[in-house]
Amino acid sequence: MSAAGIRAATAIDLDAILALEAQFPGDRMSRRSVRRFLQVPSARIWVAQPADASAPLGALVMLTRRGSTSARIYSVAVDPAARGRGLAKALVQQAESAAQAAGCQRMQLEVREDNTAARGLYAALGYQVRQQLVGYYDDGGDGLRLERALV
Repeated sequence: MSAAGIRAATAIDLDAILALEAQFPGDRMSRRSVRRFLQVPSARIWVAQPADASAPLGALVMLTRRGSTSARIYSVAVDPAARGRGLAKALVQQAESAAQAAGCQRMQLEVREDNTAARGLYAALGYQVRQQLVGYYDDGGDGLRLERALV
């Protein structure tokens, strides 16, 4: 996946982003949330859309707060049929670059403790566990708060 396949999401991508989110068993974003994230300056959404795909195969939502030196990856979703192509890695790297350009010094995120694929990706990218989150997810699943310095 080349970086050229990562682009800023627009309102046209709303249904595709929701379809990607629907692949997860819980803690999915609502239509209202995605629509809002597409409009507010504190959120950035990117989609991964290879040239041969009619719809995005991955999406990432990053949140920032005015005056904060941290950015947060709120959601990463990749179509199960497209996993293993480096889409999530490309999306995370795009978010990290944008966060750095905005003056952020670290990136934070939460991940399910039992999501070994995502944990492997984040570990390979230099993310470290900062906190265990017992019962963090809707279904009672445990999570981990991860963080990576960007500077």
